[in-house]
Amino acid sequence: MSNIPETGRTSRVTIRLVILQILVVSLLLTLGGRLWYLQIRNGDEYTQKAASNHIQQVVTPAVRGSILDARGVPIADNETRLVVSASRTELLKQKNGGKAVLSRLAAVLGMKPKDVTDKVRLCDAKTPQPCWNGSPYQPIPITAGATTQQALQIMERREDFPGVTAEPTAVRRYAAPSKANAAQVLGYLSPVTDDEITASQKNGTPLLRSDQVGRSGLERQYDAALRGKAGVTRYEVDNLGRVIGKAGDTPAQSGSNLVTSIDSRVQAVAEQELDAAMQEARKTYDKVTETNYKADSGAVTVMDVHTGQVIAMASAPTYNPNSWVGGISAADYQQLTGKDSNYPLLNRAIQGLSAPGSTFKVVSTSAAVNAGYPLDGAYPCTSSMTIGGRVFKNFEGESFGSINLGKALEISCDTVFYGLSYNQWLADGGVKPKNPKDFFYKTAHQFGLGAKTGIDLPGEVKGRVPDRQWKQSYYEANVDYWCREGKTSKQDYATKIARENCQDGNVMRAGDSVNFAIGQGDTLVTPVQMARIYSALSNGGTLYQPTIGKAIVSADGKTVTPIAPKVSGKLPDSAETLKYINEATAGVVTSGTAAWRFGGWPQEKIQLHAKTGTAEVDGKQTTSWLTTYTKDYAIVMTISQGGTGSGGSGPAIRKIYEAMYGIQPNGSIDSKKALLPAPEKNLPKLADDGTVVQPASAVSTFAPPAGAPDALAGGPLLAALTPGRGDKALFGRRYLS
Repeated sequence: MSNIPETGRTSRVTIRLVILQILVVSLLLTLGGRLWYLQIRNGDEYTQKAASNHIQQVVTPAVRGSILDARGVPIADNETRLVVSASRTELLKQKNGGKAVLSRLAAVLGMKPKDVTDKVRLCDAKTPQPCWNGSPYQPIPITAGATTQQALQIMERREDFPGVTAEPTAVRRYAAPSKANAAQVLGYLSPVTDDEITASQKNGTPLLRSDQVGRSGLERQYDAALRGKAGVTRYEVDNLGRVIGKAGDTPAQSGSNLVTSIDSRVQAVAEQELDAAMQEARKTYDKVTETNYKADSGAVTVMDVHTGQVIAMASAPTYNPNSWVGGISAADYQQLTGKDSNYPLLNRAIQGLSAPGSTFKVVSTSAAVNAGYPLDGAYPCTSSMTIGGRVFKNFEGESFGSINLGKALEISCDTVFYGLSYNQWLADGGVKPKNPKDFFYKTAHQFGLGAKTGIDLPGEVKGRVPDRQWKQSYYEANVDYWCREGKTSKQDYATKIARENCQDGNVMRAGDSVNFAIGQGDTLVTPVQMARIYSALSNGGTLYQPTIGKAIVSADGKTVTPIAPKVSGKLPDSAETLKYINEATAGVVTSGTAAWRFGGWPQEKIQLHAKTGTAEVDGKQTTSWLTTYTKDYAIVMTISQGGTGSGGSGPAIRKIYEAMYGIQPNGSIDSKKALLPAPEKNLPKLADDGTVVQPASAVSTFAPPAGAPDALAGGPLLAALTPGRGDKALFGRRYLS
């Protein structure tokens, strides 16, 4: 029998009842508050969401705008192809995830079943290409080159191919007019990802799951203008998904066209001559390595010196941008991203870094003048000079006695610039500087080096000016490694350098300065940076921000938005210094290091200026550099492991100029054969319907894939595949979102 008093038991029961009442009241208040929040505070929002459950959206992708060259010739546009696609959602409803359907599809398309299966799997961190990086609810293209017979087989046997469609669809085409590839300049497209859709909703330019977006080059840089805006048709449906009415229609808006400064004819010549120069270099014997030159990569840039607009830009190795259209194959993806192919996706004109070699000496000449050295002073051009116990030689050991700065540029005398830089290093305090002037490093920055040019292409790199700030940062990042390596008992060169750097790797040594003066050491530049510098030497000292886009033209032609040239700086040179450098670089062509490649050049009619460069790279063969300009154009070419500047790049640059100016083998000029004797200043003409009027000489050499459809919109093939009256779409691909 319990000893607890009756009053105690009553008290405990009372407390429990009170607690229970409080819990019940709290739950009721919470429920009431939630109902108020859902029905009153956010009632409109949830009403709209409930209504949207009865609305299905059919998305019609916008026609992407074309990319045109300076004359209006399309270098990227659209064409109608038969696209075979598979709905992953429908496939997953079938046995084995639709493998049987995909196997039958592979047999019809003449593909391997694995290749078809790989294309419909979703991309993630562990899944290699090919895979689908777009929305899993969007039809996935299997091929964009189906034949008429293949498409008819699929559409006539729909019961064997549930979830598979074959439709005439506008797809991207890289037309290669005049055989101008321009792959790295144009870029490519791929489907939008879920992350991009989420991000786009925050920045006010929402993407749809059906969108294709630019991934590199101009396609990426001007994606927002080119893409346009997809159309959306809204249908009311019942609970069984049957259409019971139309809820609204927003028509698609075609993307704008991009007019560029590229001349496809010059682009083709530049690509062909770069390739020819590299092939010729591989046949040339290198006395140093006792093998032929490897010529593993290269780039060439043609620039309008008056505006900074790029006339042509080629990079090697290259690829066919049409490989990405309709989804890229595993073999092609491996080829484009594998080490064996030397990464052809890179645009080496803006991403290829190399020491500039003697082409840098125009910068050093300006630096010397700014430091107070006279242009016509007498400077010893000895075969070598010893600094800090190390011998620094002329490239080929020449000795020319005392010469002025102009002659030093003309014959590319290393020891003249060694001496100037060494004297300035001593004047700045040597290894113990006191308020150093650093004229050579300062001038390099004033020439725009060590910074991006701002060209309208994604992925540009800024290069490197190894000044004191960089030296200190590099030391701080590597000192632990150097000291750890220096403690070992090894006596090889690398260990000795590590030991030395551990002690004073942040000190600007004499060797650092003299190497910098001839464009060696830790200096890195890109071809487009050098093209901008030599353009400025031609135009009187103005540094322009390089551009490729020239104007954005709306699809109807009513709105034209020019992309005006932008001045980004001035060379730190007087008119006298610029004139002096111009005379010296003209001498490079007539009697200097490039003269043997330009014999018979009509210098009195078209004055050509040049500077050769042969950059030494540790562990590799020399890099060929040749920087040139006339009164209108600057052309810069570089070939990695391609030999000397004039030897590797001279013939190619000469042929590009000859094609542009119409220079004949005998030195005469035939204006009728000149591709571009003067830069194109005007935009292409527009027809009344807004389309760009192409020149009569425009010829496209684009070849569609083998077996591609032979009919465009309105042809017999389209008629054969046009859906019946009950279908929602009469042409083009439409997606449910």
